[in-house]
Amino acid sequence: MGAGCFQGAGDSFIAGALDYRLSPPCLRRPTSAGYPFSFMHWPTWTPRERAVLCFIVKDGSILLIRKKRGLGAGKINGPGGRIEPGETPREAVVRETREEIGVTPLGIEERGELQFQFTDGYSLHCIVFQARDLEGDLIETDEADPFWCAVDEIPYDGMWQDDRYWLPLMLEAKPFLASFEFDGEQMLSKEIEIREEFIRP
Repeated sequence: MGAGCFQGAGDSFIAGALDYRLSPPCLRRPTSAGYPFSFMHWPTWTPRERAVLCFIVKDGSILLIRKKRGLGAGKINGPGGRIEPGETPREAVVRETREEIGVTPLGIEERGELQFQFTDGYSLHCIVFQARDLEGDLIETDEADPFWCAVDEIPYDGMWQDDRYWLPLMLEAKPFLASFEFDGEQMLSKEIEIREEFIRP
């Protein structure tokens, strides 16, 4: 076994469609989520899709949505979606926020990156933006139901499991790179890096 490699007893961790017994031993390592192995080698990972998220934070409150359809339907999140061909992440986050809740985010700043790998093969890279203000009137659409929440009362239990690990970093203006493996809605592993500055992919 090479330096830095970890192999758990039994080599029998299986999640979803991927059999972790088949992963190269040097990709098996203890994870901060408490699971025996992590299948991913993030430095060589490539996402299938790229997306953006926007969180408008103003006067001690954060604007969230109850997502109505698509990946994560029924969960609480921020407005956002996939980046269209020829579109920059900043253009995408403005468009998606307008489409989902009817307002234009103002004072947008990039805060971090999210990397998601699912056991069914789907993978997603997401840039997280924070905005200081908004223009327009909030509306409910067939995609999202928006609501304001105090930043110290964020309902993490109604969100994806990973949110509680990186959203506080965003609120503290700490640039981050956070990587997660999921089997459906169950988080299998997490790796979080706090950076000195935001690094555009």
